[in-house]
Amino acid sequence: MLKRFKDGYRKLADVVSKTVPKDGHFPTLKGHPAADQHAEQVLETHETLKEKGLKKTLKKEFQIYRWSPDNPHQRPFLQSYFVDLSTCGPMVLDALQKIKGEDDSSLSYRRSCREGICGSCAMNINGTNTVACLKPINADTSRATVITPLPHMYVIKDLVVDLTNFYHQYKVIEPWLKTKKPPLDGREYRQSIAERKRLDGLYECILCACCSTSCPSYWWNPEEFHGPAALLHAYRWISDSRDDYTEERLQALTEDHTRLYRCRTIKNCTATCPKSLNPANAINKMKTRHLLSQPVEETEEREQHAIGQA
Repeated sequence: MLKRFKDGYRKLADVVSKTVPKDGHFPTLKGHPAADQHAEQVLETHETLKEKGLKKTLKKEFQIYRWSPDNPHQRPFLQSYFVDLSTCGPMVLDALQKIKGEDDSSLSYRRSCREGICGSCAMNINGTNTVACLKPINADTSRATVITPLPHMYVIKDLVVDLTNFYHQYKVIEPWLKTKKPPLDGREYRQSIAERKRLDGLYECILCACCSTSCPSYWWNPEEFHGPAALLHAYRWISDSRDDYTEERLQALTEDHTRLYRCRTIKNCTATCPKSLNPANAINKMKTRHLLSQPVEETEEREQHAIGQA
């Protein structure tokens, strides 16, 4: 009976310790630095609003990029909107929703899940690519929040950009399981816990395009270089123990030097990813895996070609 009581107490203590943050630490967000940082910013914003008084009107300026194809000769401009933070949600997407619903219904942007899952609301907020639904509003009302479309992309209207090429490159890497034989039991392809763990940090990508549109190599060669997002997904399938086309996938990526080797490991992709993923590391692992599978002569030739392209 005593042992059963101790076990129950230990389980209850574990639950309480996980639900009550200590010193700004969020156990449920362990391993997700971006989410942890956003949670801390939300708490800071909440405390700021609490100190200033929720009943007091707190106007925050949002400068939003505007351009419409209906007026093609009018140059893009930043339009200011003022939002009362005391009646607005904590995230930038909440402010956009409030502006569109109450001030200007012509404002255009993408959004869907509001949970950081779909990647629809990707945009540039105060100079950093991120998803608006996960980006907390800065409670400092003395500074405006500047919101612009993802950089180096064709703008369709306001904050909506053309992602046709981005999705085409994702399609090119064939992001699905490819096998040469049916599963042993005829039902499903199995893998061990260790094999499944290899996919951690790869499958979580939500295709928001924040990483690719922050990459200078992608800016200058978007038609040739696949970009961090597509290459991260390519490595996800190359790493999958159930996939039988690893060599073919690597060959397809390296037939043209610019598809993979145009990456210069600038790591803007890793710095801006709202899901705390590391596309640069995945790309380097793919390069290493490919180079180790090549004869020495071909490796030296490829290195010389890469130096000439730099």
